[in-house]
Amino acid sequence: MALEAAGVSDAEEAVYRLLVTVGQASAEGVASRTGLSPAEAEAVLDALAVQGMASHTGTLPRNFRATPPDVALMPRLKRNSDALDLARAEATNLLQLYRDTMRRRDASELIEVITGAEALRQHLRQIQASAQDEMLWFCKTQYVAMPSGSNDSEFEALGRGVRYRVLYEKAFFDDEGAVDNVVAGVRAGEVARAVPHLPLRLAVADRAIAICPLVPGGPRGNPDEATAALVRDSNLLAALVALFERYWEDAVPLHIDASGAVAGTDGAGGPAPLSAVDRRLLALLVAGVTDKAVATQLGLSRRTVQRRIQRMMEVAGAATRMQLAWQAARRGWL
Repeated sequence: MALEAAGVSDAEEAVYRLLVTVGQASAEGVASRTGLSPAEAEAVLDALAVQGMASHTGTLPRNFRATPPDVALMPRLKRNSDALDLARAEATNLLQLYRDTMRRRDASELIEVITGAEALRQHLRQIQASAQDEMLWFCKTQYVAMPSGSNDSEFEALGRGVRYRVLYEKAFFDDEGAVDNVVAGVRAGEVARAVPHLPLRLAVADRAIAICPLVPGGPRGNPDEATAALVRDSNLLAALVALFERYWEDAVPLHIDASGAVAGTDGAGGPAPLSAVDRRLLALLVAGVTDKAVATQLGLSRRTVQRRIQRMMEVAGAATRMQLAWQAARRGWL
């Protein structure tokens, strides 16, 4: 019944509804309308009175009236809601305590060894299917378990709003079909960058679980010998996430034009995709000249200067002007 959450039994709810509908009734009247015996009806009415959901006249036969629902039910629901919130918070605390205890007692709760290419593929699909916020990837050349273009789980996750940040090493783009697959991923929402070399393969879901192959391998190796570690919340996982962020900071954003051509795959930047005006503007910016002074020297409006700076930040994959200056120096734009 609908009022179970308020601690009201099915029989009590049925009788209370009747009282709300008819205005008042005796035990005999309730019994005749509900199918309860007169004794059962009287017991339910007394229970409603004790709970403050009904009141009665002092004379016999007693006639019962329903207490208004906002008075009878809302405070009760509020108390139950508060108790549920408290229980939920305590359950969360107990879960964290359990995890902390298991970390200290059983290392297998933190690191699980995965053996075989098929098992590795299944785990990679599972962590993507369960991801809620973000996936981080290191993609090296020569796949171990999941060939380029076969990761349909990424497109499903992107479709439900999971963010993908993917780092590719330069040699990855030499694999057959790799460029087309990266283009498809970026167009679906993947944020991609490239570096000259990556130290290992890595997949991290929601910064809570990671998969990292333990030994080098590739498609020419024995698929039954592929071995990886599934790493749960721990200092090791934090170190893997930090490693990703460090490489991500130095990586070159991939740019894809309307024809599907990809720029930046060497991971080392290249000639600045900037006009002569932008290069001069960048030099002034790095020198510490204010936007207003830059605008005056270049004969531009302040708004145009800020718009050009924002575009250069997007090209460099920089979130701040300081990062733009660092990327510009690294890529030889100055």
